[in-house]
Amino acid sequence: MKMQSLQDLLVDQVRDLYDAEKQLVKALPKMASAASSPELKKAFEEHLQQTTGHVSRLEEVFKHLSHSAKGKTCKAMEGLVEEGEEIIDAKAEPEVRDAGLIAAAQKVEHYEIAGYGCLSTWAEQLSLDEVKRLFAQTLQEEKQTDELLNQIAEKLNQAAEHQASARSS
Repeated sequence: MKMQSLQDLLVDQVRDLYDAEKQLVKALPKMASAASSPELKKAFEEHLQQTTGHVSRLEEVFKHLSHSAKGKTCKAMEGLVEEGEEIIDAKAEPEVRDAGLIAAAQKVEHYEIAGYGCLSTWAEQLSLDEVKRLFAQTLQEEKQTDELLNQIAEKLNQAAEHQASARSS
């Protein structure tokens, strides 16, 4: 695809995030299954539902842009998902694995926040009001998920540290 305009770039990046979100739909159940904390497991399961909605929202964006809903391989998300899988496969104490899963999930959230933030700005510049609204809605949900993960991390990181201290005593 030639990128001769900001609209071309926007479509290209929508395709990238579309693939990223679809990769997450596959990865989140594995992360939920690997989580030992019921609160973290629930957060991953709820974010899976949100992510499915993000995929649908991006399909709506494609319609507004008069393009077929087609992704392009998001190599960044492939790498982030792979890092999450390494944590799942590591021989770690449950509390430590949970802390690692949160770190992996927050890397994903920050990638998505950056992506949707740019798309929202470009949609505004291109006077694509409905598209901007859709991006802004997803951006807000990604920020909320990141904040929830922060809150869970504060509790779980302390638990992981206490477990490590107790084992070394």
